[in-house]
Amino acid sequence: MNENLFASFIAPTILGLPAAVLIILFPPLLIPTSKYLINNRLITTQQWLIKLTSKQMMAMHNTKGRTWSLMLVSLIIFIATTNLLGLLPHSFTPTTQLSMNLAMTIPLWAGAVIMGFRSKIKNALAHFLPQGTPTPLIPMLVIIETISLLIQPMALAVRLTANITAGHLLMHLIGSATLAMSTINLPSTLIIFTILILLTILEIAVALIQAYVFTLLVSLYLHDNT
Repeated sequence: MNENLFASFIAPTILGLPAAVLIILFPPLLIPTSKYLINNRLITTQQWLIKLTSKQMMAMHNTKGRTWSLMLVSLIIFIATTNLLGLLPHSFTPTTQLSMNLAMTIPLWAGAVIMGFRSKIKNALAHFLPQGTPTPLIPMLVIIETISLLIQPMALAVRLTANITAGHLLMHLIGSATLAMSTINLPSTLIIFTILILLTILEIAVALIQAYVFTLLVSLYLHDNT
């Protein structure tokens, strides 16, 4: 009970060197691949899920937007596997770090915005001033729309960080309560342990949903600029 509540969010080190890079590179190694003509059930299911997800995200895009399909599919797989691995005991979840989420969000957002200004500059500039705006409100609306555009990557990164961090903290608190109650009241311990199991199942769903939501919002930013 005396353990620091935020100890699991501290970036781990090995011999004084940051191990976050190794942890980030580890999830892709878990994706199975096959060199055979006929795939097994696991790889077939994996390919079906990837095709289903990419089809849903790319349905609204034109030809130029669909060139991002490989990047978006890789992004959702990386975030999903990272979130799921973070649910294991004594593990580290990189997506709880705002700096890492910003490092993922800002280049993708900037690439989509720059593409919009290069290919459809009139439509991109039209977002800053809605049609029919009264003349006295034009400067204020331009400032508001500019701020809303610049805050998009921050909002996307904070959303992922807050959701994953909140789930981990709640699991930590309920797990600590279960351990403390185990020597006091057994029926209460069983009830809290049942809640912990249900919360773990919920967190597995949240880990997958947040990966999908993050990638879908990046896809929507891309759609608005292509």
